[in-house]
Amino acid sequence: MTFYHQLIAATEQERNTLMSLPLIQQGGAGNISLQTYIAFLTQAYHHVKHTTPLLMACGGRLSGQYEWLRTAIGEYIEEEMGHQEWVLNDIATCGADKEAVRNASNADSSPSQATELMVAYAYDMIYRVNPVGFFGMVLVLEGTSTAVATQAGEQLMSSLNLPKKAFSYLLSHGSLDISHVSFYESLMNQITDEKDQAIVIHAAKMFYKLYGDVFRDVAARTMS
Repeated sequence: MTFYHQLIAATEQERNTLMSLPLIQQGGAGNISLQTYIAFLTQAYHHVKHTTPLLMACGGRLSGQYEWLRTAIGEYIEEEMGHQEWVLNDIATCGADKEAVRNASNADSSPSQATELMVAYAYDMIYRVNPVGFFGMVLVLEGTSTAVATQAGEQLMSSLNLPKKAFSYLLSHGSLDISHVSFYESLMNQITDEKDQAIVIHAAKMFYKLYGDVFRDVAARTMS
């Protein structure tokens, strides 16, 4: 069994728990309010804006044996730069204040505790534990996007009666991340160090929980 398949098998329970969350289920069916969608986008902005800095930090911390992975990170960075602006533009198209979100001007536009903790754990993994563990986060975010983003975007476009440009983040990531997953799989299958494999699995399990908490928080504040 390749390491990628070991990783998928080892994190199946955590992945299923995330995917069964009411907000993800209802979002995929187009059954959430505009308020909830904006709240989701707000939290997405506050973690997506860290994607490029996290990739850069990860690349800078890798040892020489992972020069090939550092090169791949450069490709990821090219793909990911500026995506936080897509999120802000979606927020504006929904009729909300994107500059308030950019500047975290109030409680509704600020990162939630769950989002802060997920981002902090990502930086901590890179700087204190093992930079290779960051790829546990990549698995969770890209895998989730591939599974539900395009469907959710298309369903919500209809149910919320919003234009396509209000869903640039969801629609682009659903299709874009399909190619990313195959690229990711090829990278993970090149990691042969058992300690590094173990930390990727551990981190993925943690990120499934942490990312799930972001959705749980959005739901608690907008769907209760």
